[in-house]
Amino acid sequence: MTEKIAVLLGGTSSERRISLLSGTAVLQGLKDSGINAYPIDIRDVPLMTLKKEGFIKVFIALHGRGGEDGMIQGVLEYLRLPYTGSGIMASSIAMDKLRSKYLWQGCGLSVPPFVLLTPDQVNNKLDKEIIVKIDKLGFPLFVKPNHEGSSVGSSRVNNKSELKKALVKAFCYDNKVLVERFLIGVEYTVGIIGQDPLPSIRIESNREYYDYHSKYMSNKTQYLCPSGLSVKKETELHSLSITAWNAIGCTGSGRVDIIMDNKGKFYLLEINSSPGMTEHSLLPLAARKAGINFPSLVTRILALAN
Repeated sequence: MTEKIAVLLGGTSSERRISLLSGTAVLQGLKDSGINAYPIDIRDVPLMTLKKEGFIKVFIALHGRGGEDGMIQGVLEYLRLPYTGSGIMASSIAMDKLRSKYLWQGCGLSVPPFVLLTPDQVNNKLDKEIIVKIDKLGFPLFVKPNHEGSSVGSSRVNNKSELKKALVKAFCYDNKVLVERFLIGVEYTVGIIGQDPLPSIRIESNREYYDYHSKYMSNKTQYLCPSGLSVKKETELHSLSITAWNAIGCTGSGRVDIIMDNKGKFYLLEINSSPGMTEHSLLPLAARKAGINFPSLVTRILALAN
């Protein structure tokens, strides 16, 4: 009998809809490669039944909390089921923007200047010390929940009058919120398979920033691959991406998001350890430019499961 592969999708996070799209695409890609794959919506199916049902490997197509933050990975480790993507620790850190930044800073890598806020600091009003720190960042600012992806709960803040509203929005999703300096520049993303970086993608949005609408709803967002960087800058970007990837301890496949300011300096934004996997997503786009079609891509990722 052909070995059974479970494709985990859906879940209960704020990114459920995107996960369903990713999982459906992965499922079809695996089937197109002759792999006996089945969709498993973790909202409806207990993970503890996977081994009893005869599954021998798991492709994780989950996004957000409860899917790419180490929790699912921990259950699969307990079940001794090989799975795609990063392990428990790396998944948890990659999902935690604050700890990713601390790790990268400790490795001497550049991240945008930021301030961490918690609810007790803003329940009434921001104290003077916090205001001074935020003023030092300068406007515009970027406010985002610490553990969310796909720009959920994030806002660009152009002046002080917009800050409170942005904080209220972000705290709806997390009890830790990052206030970052909004770097003016060009955003890039680098897909990685194992230790191999894919061609970089330059992201061009017609909105104030690359938000949820730009990612999933707009038909005006442009993804340029090849990105137009010189060979020297592309090499620098790849080197930075792999260094950041290994600093977190990531394995399998994922994406590193980076911005280059108007002086040509790269800053790390975040790592996506379980990126979108529809045929229109960025990792598959970069893979196509590298000569890897979608069925081959998902098969290659599955082969890295451990």
